[in-house]
Amino acid sequence: MVQNMFRTGFLVRASHTLLTWVITVVLFLHNTGDRENNQQDCFYCQIVCRLLSPGVHGSSEEMESMIPESSTPRLRRCGFCLLQQPMRAKHCQTCKRCVRRFDHHCPWMENCVGERNHRWFVVYLLVQLLVLLWALHVGLSGISNSITWELWFRGNGFLLAALAVVGVFSVVVVLLLGCHLYLVSVNCTTWEFMSRHRISYLKTFRDEENPFDRGVFCNLWDFFCICRTVVWEQVYQRNSPNPV
Repeated sequence: MVQNMFRTGFLVRASHTLLTWVITVVLFLHNTGDRENNQQDCFYCQIVCRLLSPGVHGSSEEMESMIPESSTPRLRRCGFCLLQQPMRAKHCQTCKRCVRRFDHHCPWMENCVGERNHRWFVVYLLVQLLVLLWALHVGLSGISNSITWELWFRGNGFLLAALAVVGVFSVVVVLLLGCHLYLVSVNCTTWEFMSRHRISYLKTFRDEENPFDRGVFCNLWDFFCICRTVVWEQVYQRNSPNPV
């Protein structure tokens, strides 16, 4: 039973629920005019990430029509759904579907992060971090002074505990956001970064080489501003001396 709880991401979702409630409690300890706006922004980004399709791969015929006949990399067939996978796609066994430009399956969102919703996931992390930092500021401003240390701890104990939890989650979100921004800047996914040695179209490159990297500015521009399906086989063919 314990293994099933870990497999379904129960602990991760429980931690996220705890984080949400702690932030809410801290915010209500101190009344501010911007409280509702920040909560609405964070909630909106979370809903978008949860409901927006990550870029589910469709039929093999659709994929073949998108890739020109002169394309050198051959299509790979998924061993689970038996569809021909485009480059950078991966089958998610949790969602039971192939996802284009697969990054990872997020248990917080109960959804995959892929080509269509990855930018929204990064925006959600950014908004979540801003809310966390703002909650720390609000919580610190709510600490009251007392005559003795004993009275001070008694009067501020719950608030200090809440600030400690928010502080820990702030560090986690900072690290997660920093990792994703770095990967975006070099046009690499979490899956490619972690499993590079097992991915056929990357094994021929040195660790510092990436056939999809177009430079930091172009990578960031394409990621945040260009909303279209990319035929990665064409990008790979232009930059690879040894196509797979």
